[in-house]
Amino acid sequence: MPLHNHTAIRDDLFTVESMAKPLNVHRISRKERNPEAVYQMIHDELLLDGNSRQNMATFCSTWLEREVQDLMNECMDKNMIDKDEYPQTAEIESRCVSMLSNLWNAKECIDSSNENCSPAIGCSTTGSSEAAMLGGMALKWNWRARQKAAGKPCDKPNLVCGPVQVCWHKFARYWDIELRELPMRKGSYMSSPADVIAHCDENTIGVVQTMGTTFTGHYEPVEDVHAALDKLQQQTGLDIPMHIDAASGGFVAPFMHPEIKWDFRLPRVKSINASGHKFGLAPLGCGWVIWATEKDLPEDLIFRVNYLGGQMPTFALNFSRPGGEVIAQYYNLLRLGYEGYIKVQESCFAAAEYFEAGLEQFGLFELISNSSKGLPLICWKFKDDAKPSFSLYQLSDELRQRGWLVPTYTLPPDCEETVVQRIVVRHGTSVDMLHLLLKDFTEIIEELTETPPCGEDKKRMSFNHS
Repeated sequence: MPLHNHTAIRDDLFTVESMAKPLNVHRISRKERNPEAVYQMIHDELLLDGNSRQNMATFCSTWLEREVQDLMNECMDKNMIDKDEYPQTAEIESRCVSMLSNLWNAKECIDSSNENCSPAIGCSTTGSSEAAMLGGMALKWNWRARQKAAGKPCDKPNLVCGPVQVCWHKFARYWDIELRELPMRKGSYMSSPADVIAHCDENTIGVVQTMGTTFTGHYEPVEDVHAALDKLQQQTGLDIPMHIDAASGGFVAPFMHPEIKWDFRLPRVKSINASGHKFGLAPLGCGWVIWATEKDLPEDLIFRVNYLGGQMPTFALNFSRPGGEVIAQYYNLLRLGYEGYIKVQESCFAAAEYFEAGLEQFGLFELISNSSKGLPLICWKFKDDAKPSFSLYQLSDELRQRGWLVPTYTLPPDCEETVVQRIVVRHGTSVDMLHLLLKDFTEIIEELTETPPCGEDKKRMSFNHS
């Protein structure tokens, strides 16, 4: 009896026509293609990317719990801005704002009928860069209102800050503000209160301090700068607000260093930005900005639209964006709580200490920062008396050959002659991984010492953010 094949035999994927020749990837094809083949080609090309778990440069989350990935898939089609169509997603965003306001010690407003009682307000963003710009815009708008009320000109605003991430340079350029970025001090590797005060005047819209700098991971001296601004006001009458860039430290300091006053406990702190997708453990694309009170967010920056089905206020820069990242942040806040976040961050600090101890055994490196001074981040340079036969750039190149991305870069002025390396120890960076990284350090340093590389270092661009 003959066999009847009721199911067509599928060709092997790599024998189909679509896979037989290179595609023209710079023009849209006239014809549609086999979905499995297109997926496989894209999948294979992405194998050429580095392994994100071995990217020791990034602050961003590279490990997620399975439940987070499931929630992201379930929310892939939800638009965060469409609060009328997705009211529960909007409610969850509001709950996150409330949780973070409490985490950062905003004053609770129990009696909303009291006109002197103004609760904290905030929103999610696509990252802390957008959140930082929103905080900066509020500073500028409020400063302009004060200047106009006093009959003073408002055409030359400036912003005073220590060594900052590039988003603040963008903010200053986009919104026509003079950025008074203070020099980095050798030894402390941050700005000082005296530097801050020396650069403030009546055109200063605010002072930005960073909780966990991109370059070295240090917490800037927020409370000391706050005290210096208090003294400045007593002497000159200048009342200058502060914004805290807590892109990384906002989800570390409350759990690991609660004794440090950097947040809304300080009355000059009017706004805080943070990255949920860094030490907040959310997936990429999640940021937060919180203002101490509703009065600190100018009404002029709030837009109200009704064409999505309801009257909705919005004050983020982006409009349509996915809701999954906010849902994932909510999951982490509920799932971990204080106890869980402390455990996670403690494990990061413990792993960082393990790596520090291993690094010191080489006898070549001087720590610029270690995990006791801020983030679980280790930054180092060659000791002044070390005479290695290779450069940190060449060490980075060799590590990259083994899959590790360990950035080498120069520090900002006035430390631009200092060449450093650093790693960020994130959730999912295990002691075992760092043991393997130190093993590769050992083998590479031995190889470079026995066979010194030839030629000059190529000129490198300074490292920037991620």
